[in-house]
Amino acid sequence: MPVIFVQHDGPNGDPHHPDAPGWHLLPELEQNSADLLVRKASCDAFLDTGLASLLEREKVKQVIVTGCASDFCVDTTVRSALARCYDTIVPSDGHTTADRPYLSATKIIEHHNTVWSDFLSPVGPATVMPAAEIELT
Repeated sequence: MPVIFVQHDGPNGDPHHPDAPGWHLLPELEQNSADLLVRKASCDAFLDTGLASLLEREKVKQVIVTGCASDFCVDTTVRSALARCYDTIVPSDGHTTADRPYLSATKIIEHHNTVWSDFLSPVGPATVMPAAEIELT
């Protein structure tokens, strides 16, 4: 099963710009030399990237979406994967965000786990479960 890291590239002056401190992937993510990388410029990992082509080339029908910014990048990518008819799994404990002025990170994560579990799409909702319960096939 291919592992694909998606990294956000912001414009000059943005905290997500490739020259900004903290832009690099966390070393704890343990990248393997066989892992793939897709760079994006919006919240949607599919928009104007090679992700869909890469998944097609690898004959991927099921995706597991994890990451940072549950309420932005993760949410948009989960919805985009479902719209493209990918069987989509989201580890309920595999995404994170920050507290926002209007809602705590814990509540944002809880909200999105619930929404994705009941999301209407051509292939049904995402499967949301703890990472330890996901069985790779």
